[in-house]
Amino acid sequence: MKLATRINSFLPKYDHDLRQVFKQFQALGLTHVDLNFPEHVRNYTPEEMKALLAENHLQANGVALRFREEFINGELGNHDQKISEQALSLCKEAVDYCREIGGEVITIWLGFDGFDYSFQINYEKVWQQIQYYLGQIADYASDMKVSIEYKPFQPRAYAFIDSLGLAMTMVNELHKPNVGITLDYCHMLMKHENPAYGASLLGSRKKLFGVHLNDGYGLNDDGLMIASNSLFKTVEFLYYVKLHHYEHAIYFDTFPVIEDPDRECQKNIEMIKKLDVAIEKIGMDQIGKVIEQNDAVAVSELMMKFII
Repeated sequence: MKLATRINSFLPKYDHDLRQVFKQFQALGLTHVDLNFPEHVRNYTPEEMKALLAENHLQANGVALRFREEFINGELGNHDQKISEQALSLCKEAVDYCREIGGEVITIWLGFDGFDYSFQINYEKVWQQIQYYLGQIADYASDMKVSIEYKPFQPRAYAFIDSLGLAMTMVNELHKPNVGITLDYCHMLMKHENPAYGASLLGSRKKLFGVHLNDGYGLNDDGLMIASNSLFKTVEFLYYVKLHHYEHAIYFDTFPVIEDPDRECQKNIEMIKKLDVAIEKIGMDQIGKVIEQNDAVAVSELMMKFII
């Protein structure tokens, strides 16, 4: 199982020193790393980063774009197209860096492409503009996977690509083999989506390019420890991730602000491994048979098997 976790959860404890963080990742038993671009790579050439990863027996899963400052009114869909061009350039730089360190996935979360007021943006114009730039990125990264991460809101009142449906529409209209979607479990709860439903649709279409695992209560991006609130939804989600042979890292996108990040990450690792063992013990085929019955009582019996 390929496992990664949120670097920013560890930086405050380890003097914001990536070397110390990676050393701790190795000690915890993590296997992969997702780097925020450009914030995590500013002080490291690709060669230095590769060496740092190798030193700690870690592999690069990919890089995730982080847009700051000048992009607060939009990234690829900004009203000022000069700023959108800057966002495109930043994405291309991320692709170059990811390729050089051996990563496979470029994750693009357009947190500022959205709106706060009615009549604020031209929806069709922004859709076409974002689609155009995503196409440019996909062509530039033709040997890699480009993954759209959606979120319903925050920091904008309305995100432009806010749901599984809109993300899939964008992917389908782009019609690029290397463009897919990252599912963030907490984001899906915020949108009142069932995470397993998304994993089933994307997995069966070979468009599940990223998994961010966490938990929450659906009103906010809580970033709680995995399966801490919605145990059975998490199990169902992992079942479909396994069923469709998801091959990239599972990333713990959790926010241990009060908790010690080492202990919190260790519990995430223990939980996902325990749930994986439970799924295997019951059997993928047996779970599939219960699903085919379309019987709530049979489902209840299945759930009891997970907790006994």
